[in-house]
Amino acid sequence: MLVVTRFRLPAEGQYAVEQFRSDLESALGVLAAARGFLDGRIGRNADEPDLWVLVTTWADPGSYRRAISPVELRLSPVWRVAVDEAGAYEPVAPGTDLNTWATRSIG
Repeated sequence: MLVVTRFRLPAEGQYAVEQFRSDLESALGVLAAARGFLDGRIGRNADEPDLWVLVTTWADPGSYRRAISPVELRLSPVWRVAVDEAGAYEPVAPGTDLNTWATRSIG
């Protein structure tokens, strides 16, 4: 499972870039310690420096869901500036079946 979370820092400068970066790195560290975490990285948009991204890869949806709940509470300043959009994606590889729209186990 691939999770893409975008963040937009407020124009008013309420959240200093240095503090946001530190908080986001902390969030990634907490997520990296979770069971099922495979990889993660942080990026900053080259054209719009107030737009950031956290990209993580997980063994399955359940691993991500179990890991994110406690992180959201502990690192709420970071999540407050997250862009509200769908961010969880299933990997699409040649020759593999895609998920179907149905209730399924979370791992």
